[in-house]
Amino acid sequence: MQLDPSRLAPMANAIRALSMDAVQQANSGHPGMPMGMADVATVLFSQFLKFDPAAPKWADRDRFVLSAGHGSMLIYSLLHLTGYAAPTMADIRNFRQLGSPCAGHPENHELDGVECTGGPLGQGLAMAVGMAMAERHLNAAFGDALVDHKTWVIAGDGCLMEGINHEAIGLAGVNKLGRLNVLWDDNNITIDGDTSLSTCEDILARYAATGWHTVRCNGHDFADIARALAEAEADPRPSLVACKTIIGKGAPNKQGGHNVHGSPLGADEVAAAREYLGWTAAPFEVPAEIMADWRALGAKGAAARAAWEGRLAASASRADFEARLAGTAALASPALESYIAGLVAAPQKVATRKASEMALGPLTEQLPHLVGGSADLTGSNLTKTKFTEPFGADNYGGRHVYYGIREFGMAAAMNGMALHGGVVPYGGTFLVFSDYCRNAIRMSALQHAQVVYVLTHDSIGLGEDGPTHQPVEHVMSLRMIPNLNVYRPADVIETAECWALALETTGTPSVLALSRQNLPQLRGEGDAGWTRAANRCAKGAYRLKAAEGARKVVLVATGSEVEIALAAAAALEADGIGADVVSMPCAELFVAQDAAYRADVLPEGVLKVSVEAGVTMGWERFTGLDGLNIGIDSFGASAPADVLYKHFGISADAIVPQIKAKLGL
Repeated sequence: MQLDPSRLAPMANAIRALSMDAVQQANSGHPGMPMGMADVATVLFSQFLKFDPAAPKWADRDRFVLSAGHGSMLIYSLLHLTGYAAPTMADIRNFRQLGSPCAGHPENHELDGVECTGGPLGQGLAMAVGMAMAERHLNAAFGDALVDHKTWVIAGDGCLMEGINHEAIGLAGVNKLGRLNVLWDDNNITIDGDTSLSTCEDILARYAATGWHTVRCNGHDFADIARALAEAEADPRPSLVACKTIIGKGAPNKQGGHNVHGSPLGADEVAAAREYLGWTAAPFEVPAEIMADWRALGAKGAAARAAWEGRLAASASRADFEARLAGTAALASPALESYIAGLVAAPQKVATRKASEMALGPLTEQLPHLVGGSADLTGSNLTKTKFTEPFGADNYGGRHVYYGIREFGMAAAMNGMALHGGVVPYGGTFLVFSDYCRNAIRMSALQHAQVVYVLTHDSIGLGEDGPTHQPVEHVMSLRMIPNLNVYRPADVIETAECWALALETTGTPSVLALSRQNLPQLRGEGDAGWTRAANRCAKGAYRLKAAEGARKVVLVATGSEVEIALAAAAALEADGIGADVVSMPCAELFVAQDAAYRADVLPEGVLKVSVEAGVTMGWERFTGLDGLNIGIDSFGASAPADVLYKHFGISADAIVPQIKAKLGL
């Protein structure tokens, strides 16, 4: 849709007016970026972006990512003006207020058209890299007729300054993601002041060195913006468009200064801006002719969407394509049934990282949705199977990504893949390095993104690498994140069950905390004919061993410590002390069970003992203040695993005397 500049300017000013009015009414927000990028956004939406507000989840739409999420009124204005069902003008009036979908930063689960939650700077751009990867991967499977779209990003100086930006653009460059275009709001301003206070970097040179195409434009000249975006769209490399803008453009006394970045303009400056822009409409009103132009622009995608729907209906690949979009929820357990039957028949003593690789065999064979990878630890995380060829510019159909030493970038890219749809991503690193990507894990949970984090070397059991590599606080700290399931399986069967659960919980990301050391198979009896209904890990915790005598103690353990708890229970039983052993692979799922089940597994009136090779803080939730918590409340040490377990008192020989003492025996 081509509009002459005389019509584009009032359309851009509608964004400016709504942005300054909403921030002023809320007395909170960031008017500078949406006012500065209004012209660029108007050109993008009018001439380049493929979208249809009437079908916001259309699979072949372009993805628009506002990485500079503090400027959220930009996307709220665009969604309203182009005709999305929400936000309404009432929603915009209530910007940043309780109950309005117009949150301070755009949330993907609040509004259609918000592809990902923006705000933590740099992550939106990094998620866009994952979206572009997912697009190329699905295109390799289904061709241009069904998958042929672009990913457009608006990013600010902060997005490009954050360390994750370096990781993300390196990943995009090496994979030649030419469908990715980043529009940089190049206004030389951060909250503290001019960017020269904190950087002297040649950003375009850095991007060019990473394999990107770069181009500059005047961010307030519609023709020049269109020229640069067309050049970016045509180049086979990912593109950075440096849009030279004035922050707060239209506010005559404050534009160009850092004070307009994150504060309302004030009533006097809002009035002055209205006069400066020639905007005579009342607050939160858009003149009918301007609104008509925006709504016509919003309607332009209907024809392209209808044509795509026709191609889908006629495609021989329709069923496969729709199955890919439907995800893995109904497929994971059936894919594992014969595999688990084999484990029942022939038990395996393997590390749970190896057990994960073994489960991934049938899963990746039968579920083409799965795209794995590792942050340069493929041989340690064991995330690659014989069914997953390398993903890259020469084979976008591959399903194993070599992310390089980019834990944060990997995690954010996986969020983007999951949010794009058609792909269920999983990626590996050492558990201790989850700190490098923790905020992206948090964003997985916040965005309800189905991402699986394969975090191996989960305890002091990794041995000689020592305290820097031995996670102590990590499992418990990850359990603190809402809407994240943290699985720590005890053996090869529990590992398979946890994989099934991770692939069946579509709105919740998962962490698989996996051992380096070999663990005996503890399950098998009673697991013949395993199906989804028989998944004992689904309740989060279950009685693995019942007391033989009168129950006096319940040992609750996870992962590699479950075998230790069983040994301690055997010693207690030999002395006439009845002991249950409860395996708790997922505390989050256990807490979600009804009170009767929880009371049955952890009954009142008996001593409850937790055993986990990590911090004891938090276990009081299950053992009570009068319980016993066995763990490690210090950093580890460098030594073989068996030596370390003995040194830190995580052994049956060390635990049994403490239980007896607690019982007064």
